[in-house]
Amino acid sequence: MSRAVATSLLLICTMLWGFAFIAQKSAMDSMEPLTFAGIRYILGGLLVLPLALRERRRRASPLTRPQWGLILAVSVVFFFGSWLQQAGLTLTTVTNGGFLTGLYVFFVPVLGFALFRTLPHPIIYICVPLALLGIYYLNGGGLDSFNGGDGLIVGGAVFWALHVTLLGRAASATGLPVFVSAVSFLVAGAAALILAFILETPSIEGISAGWLEIAYAGILSTAVAFTLQAVGQQYVPPANAAIILAAESLFAAIGGALLLGERLPPAGYAGAALIFLAILAVEAVPSLWARRQQHAARTTN
Repeated sequence: MSRAVATSLLLICTMLWGFAFIAQKSAMDSMEPLTFAGIRYILGGLLVLPLALRERRRRASPLTRPQWGLILAVSVVFFFGSWLQQAGLTLTTVTNGGFLTGLYVFFVPVLGFALFRTLPHPIIYICVPLALLGIYYLNGGGLDSFNGGDGLIVGGAVFWALHVTLLGRAASATGLPVFVSAVSFLVAGAAALILAFILETPSIEGISAGWLEIAYAGILSTAVAFTLQAVGQQYVPPANAAIILAAESLFAAIGGALLLGERLPPAGYAGAALIFLAILAVEAVPSLWARRQQHAARTTN
């Protein structure tokens, strides 16, 4: 798969996730976070399971213990990222949630170096603050008063950064991106449902009232988007992928405008431009630099 196609898949992910913020917030009117997350991920996992099993059968050799360890690690960080973000949205605004979730753009290169001693391309050091500044202005150039829900979402952003860091490695190491996604959905969904029956009070009435939000989150935001992320991230370095995924906040703002009648503040348009600039730079500069180096080497020879 070419880098351009992989980047396009990641941009589709950001669009689906951006719109999902509205569904996630709305669903909290009728059910609690773990209940929503559990049903959402079980639904998503079951939808991709046939493709995952087909992909698994094509692999000649069994998965090794380190590969299963990577898949389990992806599943665990996926669960905690989802739970903390969903719980945070019950206590804070979608605007704050979108901005604070975007902090994983900063955490990804930090964790990549801390865990794997991976040094990103130098352009990352320009594009990360550029993307964060864009997210900040996209959301009006400010935050409402910081509360406990905001703290949960910041914690979730750390786990989302771990997810971005580990997912590409797990998909590349196993050659089974759909299988990795399906396992993580089902593990996270089962864990959420078990905890929901312990910590919450799930009801058929509440679930029925939020069926549309569950359908969107389970089918498009989970089964489609996270699977495309697993496929695309095999061909895009984690730090670069995080910049591309920063467009999630942009699509959340677009979804708010289309579905809720919200409008971007004047600073929001500048923020959107900065996000797109960061995405273009993180993809274009490394390839242009490599071509320049190749041209210089041929000229020298």
